[in-house]
Amino acid sequence: MQIVVIDDDAGIRWVLERVLREEGFEVICTGTLSDGIELVAECQPKLVFLDMFLPDGNGMDALSARAFGDVPVVLLTAQTTFDHAIESYRQGAMEYLPKPFDLDEVRALARRVVPADNPPPEKPASAPVAASPARREMIVGQSPAMQQLFRTLGKVAASDLTVLITGESGTGKEIVARLLHEESGRKQRPFVAINTAAIPADLLESELFGHEKGAFTGADRSREGLFKQADGGTLFLDEIGDMPLALQAKLLRVLESGTIQPVGGGREQAVDVRLLAATHCNLPAKIEQGAFRQDLYYRLNVIPVRIPPLRERRDDIPILAERFLQDASAELQLDAPILLDEAAQALTRYDWSGNVRELKNVMRRLAVLTPGPSITTNDVALALGNIHHNGEQESERLEDAVTRCMQRFVDHLGTATPSGLYRVLLAQVEPPLLELVLKLSRGNQAKAAEMLGINRNTLRKLLQQYGIDPFAFREHRG
Repeated sequence: MQIVVIDDDAGIRWVLERVLREEGFEVICTGTLSDGIELVAECQPKLVFLDMFLPDGNGMDALSARAFGDVPVVLLTAQTTFDHAIESYRQGAMEYLPKPFDLDEVRALARRVVPADNPPPEKPASAPVAASPARREMIVGQSPAMQQLFRTLGKVAASDLTVLITGESGTGKEIVARLLHEESGRKQRPFVAINTAAIPADLLESELFGHEKGAFTGADRSREGLFKQADGGTLFLDEIGDMPLALQAKLLRVLESGTIQPVGGGREQAVDVRLLAATHCNLPAKIEQGAFRQDLYYRLNVIPVRIPPLRERRDDIPILAERFLQDASAELQLDAPILLDEAAQALTRYDWSGNVRELKNVMRRLAVLTPGPSITTNDVALALGNIHHNGEQESERLEDAVTRCMQRFVDHLGTATPSGLYRVLLAQVEPPLLELVLKLSRGNQAKAAEMLGINRNTLRKLLQQYGIDPFAFREHRG
């Protein structure tokens, strides 16, 4: 039984040939796309390993053109992105394998086509993917953990399967949910999202299922719930682990029956909704504690998707930091400072308890407040609130440091100083202060409000305004 390897890297060809021969295959290798297409046509192999970028053509284009007929194709690439993962499955690849790859995975892929052929799915007709806010915000990365995430998303995006997205606060769970919606057949229908932990328990049922007029005090008219609003589309339930037990039972019934019953209503209504759920909690642990229903967990966890925290993919931090820095500078119409290698290393060493959200906020802060043309380790230490750097005490007074950083910002503006300068600067100063106080209070909003000298409602509005999740600081011990 034959396998064809098409890759211009002699080292890759040698490794694949050696591993596949050990599995009992006859392996034929070539370094060009044209030769590879001819080989496949002649010998009709069981499997093709195809590099995406070849000297005489693009592997993805050849796959799209059905150049290999019904022979299963594994697409190989070192330039791995979410778009490549999605597109490879859309064009009919059996698998998408980022370089460097695990040899055990190569062996497993070869075994999948033995003893019978395993033809790829029919290529669906589709238009080019347009840029969207979720795609623009997509977490990038070349780490193995992110490549596994991309591959999983690529496989399940087009389906209607329920997905449970897990990950710490700030990792980008809602962004992943939006991408799954945008790559599905429901993308022309609504995407509706709700943070179940942000809605009081006595109002959450009405928010989800709607209510009839007179159902409770203050219900002066009927109202559609989020399930009905998302009909035909996708409903994303964030922080599902904090949902009250009584409501969990009602959600389970909806998933089983495909119908909802508004509060105060006697008639059930059919809904067609793809459900995506997310949590930062350990749901199996909550099940053991009696705080989460096991049967609901099984209903939600059809496809588990875990987003790794930044500390598990430190190699991606400089890439993300540079991207956020450029975005913030463009938004504020500033010249982007240069992120020095030593500063990028300092960012990489930091543990990022707030993950991507925290990194994005820090890079916005550095875009505005960095005093010179380059971001140094001292600038990073100041932005992170770390007055100790390399064992030395930072001698500059906070007042002087803030004045110096703001001077750079104003200098960049020149004669174009906006009338809303106070608001612009306040938006850079308030978030780090709020995050610092939340760390000190370990996410206790009442205590944080007391420390700041403001009422809790004002604090809640500020947190919502700046996209700061107080739950991210509950376990903080720093």
